[in-house]
Amino acid sequence: MSTSAPAPVAAADASRAQLIAFLVMVVVLLVAPIWVYPIFMMKVMCFALFACAFNLLIGFGGLLSFGHAMFLGSAGYVSAWCAKSLGLTPELAILAGTLAATLVAVVSGLLAIRRQGIYFAMITLALAQMIFFFCLQAPFTGGEDGIQAVPRGKLFGLIDLSSNTAMYGLVFVIFIGGFLLIWRIIHSPFGQVLKAVRENEARAISLGYDTDRYKLFAFILSGALSGLAGATKALVFQLASLTDVHWSMSGEVVLMTLLGGLGTLFGPVVGAAVIVSMQNYLAQFGAWVTIIQGVIFVVCVLAFRRGIIGEIAHAIRKPL
Repeated sequence: MSTSAPAPVAAADASRAQLIAFLVMVVVLLVAPIWVYPIFMMKVMCFALFACAFNLLIGFGGLLSFGHAMFLGSAGYVSAWCAKSLGLTPELAILAGTLAATLVAVVSGLLAIRRQGIYFAMITLALAQMIFFFCLQAPFTGGEDGIQAVPRGKLFGLIDLSSNTAMYGLVFVIFIGGFLLIWRIIHSPFGQVLKAVRENEARAISLGYDTDRYKLFAFILSGALSGLAGATKALVFQLASLTDVHWSMSGEVVLMTLLGGLGTLFGPVVGAAVIVSMQNYLAQFGAWVTIIQGVIFVVCVLAFRRGIIGEIAHAIRKPL
């Protein structure tokens, strides 16, 4: 006789575990600035949102994109340009950057979604390289210097974001809002179909689902949320540069997701925190940081294939 818990009980336990993990994450982010430099924590949250958006596509949709930096970087440039050149308030600048990334996602998604596997990945990489060279050559991007001295402005014309405390509050709200949106998408009927497409696309098609439409929508959602992270990051650092649109950034978000736990809800957050911490605290080693990241990636793939959160969830039998 099976001793496993009934499905409703198991589902309730899983939801409870995720809720507890979410509350712990919120508390940690709220108290972290007491001991940790706020700018560093804001960078972690921006990249955590970026990684969660990427995980929505690969972890739950099964689509590997090698060009996700184009959404992060393009949104950062548009947001920075709108804030500095047009004088838009920060909320409008972030919205403009997010909309720009969404538009890029729609166009690139319509082109890339026609192919699968490595061909899909290569198309996204090629499109990202086109965006990179556009940002390098366009007159309003500042070339290799980027857009510098971007004003943070006043949120809704009232809250001065030049204060790191106020800016931290905005980034916190954006990250939590984006995270909860992804949580809702994953647990919605759309998310369940997306998982079915990932597991067995042929079977999903046989059941009458338009899988290309679901994959395109997931691609657009992922691009929009990545753009939200990029637009916010540009205001945090008051800078939009080629770093965020370079192909290596697309590689970093893959590493963050795999390190934390592919297909888990909290894995990308942990992965982003680990990678950003390494880049910050190991900066004294210069180029060796890249080698250290490579070694960690190899060890993770060989010994911890589920990632940090994936292994923890597997150990306690609760999906996180």
